[in-house]
Amino acid sequence: MGSKYFLLFSFVCLLILNGNKAIAQAKKPTLMVVPSDAYCLKRGYALEFDNQGTKTRIPNYKAALQDDTDLLLAISKINELMAERGFPLKNLESEIKSLEANSAEDAMLLNDYGGMINESPIDILRKTAKADIWLQLTYTINTKGPKRSLTFNLQGLDAYTNKQIAGTSGTGPSSFSAEIPVLIEEAILANLDQFNLQLQSHFDDLFENGREIKLQVKVWDTFEGDLEEYYGPDEEELGYLIENWLYDNAVNGRFSTSTFTANQLVIEQLRIPLYDERQRAVDARRWGRSLKKYLKKKFMIESKLMAKGLGEVILILGES
Repeated sequence: MGSKYFLLFSFVCLLILNGNKAIAQAKKPTLMVVPSDAYCLKRGYALEFDNQGTKTRIPNYKAALQDDTDLLLAISKINELMAERGFPLKNLESEIKSLEANSAEDAMLLNDYGGMINESPIDILRKTAKADIWLQLTYTINTKGPKRSLTFNLQGLDAYTNKQIAGTSGTGPSSFSAEIPVLIEEAILANLDQFNLQLQSHFDDLFENGREIKLQVKVWDTFEGDLEEYYGPDEEELGYLIENWLYDNAVNGRFSTSTFTANQLVIEQLRIPLYDERQRAVDARRWGRSLKKYLKKKFMIESKLMAKGLGEVILILGES
């Protein structure tokens, strides 16, 4: 009798585990379609950004959407095609309006975003939209007699690392139609399902192994000590204590230390959970708060936490 109950219990547990796995696999990444850097800069839709003393030109999405009606139609068509396949999308135009409604437009045009760290308008938009993947679109219209065709390139970029994780390109069939949405659909449709498989495969990997971020730990010149100072009952260097905390709190303990000096610790390929226990998306800033609280509680070390976009966080020891 006991063995029957045990078998029944095992079967129920198996159903629960498989159900949870299916739910995880069924969850889709959140996407946002944007014009590519090359598309914007070629057409003069650009802002000049002061990146720590270096002038950098970056895309001006607002100007592109306002001046380029064809682009707006192309983005709308891709949004429609992706939504039909169950991929939730953030709308670029709506997200820009949301920034303006929150009085963030002026901040997007400033050169200084918090003293020691400069954030571009792209970084700020990414923090606001919080899409998992950005779809960068480039296209050109080919004309031959009365017929037109569309050549496109669609890149899926991880919004946290800016690494390309999916891509497709090609030229659609020639058509007498002059409608941009029709040309977009004809060009992309044959390649879209394979592209979506690449997106989903990347997102499934994030579920299993966590998303990738970068962490920098620095010290103010007013900080009494450095990362080689000994702390705790075991008299261990602070930098190693931070690494030990990372081993315990990174997904599967995965990270890579690229720089370790008395005044700077740079951690790359750091994997953090996709969601917290309340199923809220976790970005670098939210996750970094846990390290800030640990240092305060364990060693009474004050620190200032600053984020750059979704995927980079800087913790400066010595002041809050």
